[in-house]
Amino acid sequence: MRPARLTVLAAATAVAALTAVTGCAEKTGSGDGTIRVAASDSACGVSAKEFPAGKVQIEVENKGSKVTEVYVLFPDDRIVAERENIGPGTKAAITAEIKPGDYEIACKPGMKGDGIREKVKATGSGATEKRSPELDAAVAGYRKYVQAQADESLPATQTFVDAVKAGDVEGAKKAYALSRIGWERTEPVAESFGDIDPKIDVREDGLEAGQEWTGWHRLEKALWADNKIGDEEKKLADTLMTDVNEWQKKIGQAEITPTSMANGAKELLDEVATGKVTGEEERYSHTDLVDFKANVEGAQKAYELLKPVAAKNDPELAKQLDTQFAALDTLLDKHRADKNSMDFTSYDKVGDAERKELSDAVNALAEPLSKLAAAVAK
Repeated sequence: MRPARLTVLAAATAVAALTAVTGCAEKTGSGDGTIRVAASDSACGVSAKEFPAGKVQIEVENKGSKVTEVYVLFPDDRIVAERENIGPGTKAAITAEIKPGDYEIACKPGMKGDGIREKVKATGSGATEKRSPELDAAVAGYRKYVQAQADESLPATQTFVDAVKAGDVEGAKKAYALSRIGWERTEPVAESFGDIDPKIDVREDGLEAGQEWTGWHRLEKALWADNKIGDEEKKLADTLMTDVNEWQKKIGQAEITPTSMANGAKELLDEVATGKVTGEEERYSHTDLVDFKANVEGAQKAYELLKPVAAKNDPELAKQLDTQFAALDTLLDKHRADKNSMDFTSYDKVGDAERKELSDAVNALAEPLSKLAAAVAK
């Protein structure tokens, strides 16, 4: 999960290359139709306030001193596109399908708050063009997948909640990581509904000013750091169950496109790189490798559904992705006795050399995966 996020609901995800700048928005876009976003610590310059709807390219530069995030948002704060963890002086890229309408582009220095926002408009009807049957099938398959993950999360979370409410610390510990698998597999979609993600999956250091700490990680700390369950934790367990039910009911409303699937797969790898490999995500339970595997599975599912089109448009990219997914899966298998189970080694038992090996494998996959959206948008 991200340290903090905007209040949002999911949609098509964009392409952005991120490096940065200082100041104000220019009035026109670039000659090649690319939208350029200049992100700094105090500004979010956008090169075009209006642009044709359809497949959109966005490039962003971060010349600020802080890590930033960039979002394309509907007026009601639903996410159209996003890229997070953009370091000072770094670049990234995203491709998006954006429908006609009004939007905001938000730069979020320090990855907190509502961000610095610029209003933009997508014009025409480019995004309404009919997709290929293969891409329609990919979207339908992914929609079915994310709904199934949310549905399966209900009984798994209920088992965890029941153990917490019974005061069964050991039972709750056993159920904790398993209750999170569906969420982790579909995190880019799951985390994009309103304030559900900050309520369910925020870590203590990701809290906004005045925000109450609720959700899985609040209970994780009680179970592993405090090794006890009190009345407050039992109430928080009920709140968690309510929020997971809300997510399960809403997930069918997510706006999913081929590019949002591809960009979501890359976001899942970014989640691994910034939270799981570092051990920050599950800092008390050390169940990071369960999350790690679930993130990879979710990314791989999106890729496999898009592969018929990606392999046709960029066969070399598909070969690289097949190779790197297989290599990462093999490496993860080294950290569990049974490759058909989610019983992984506690991450505090994984040494620095092994962590680096995992990190290198994630980076080797993330690079070609960042090109998947462009391949399916051809």
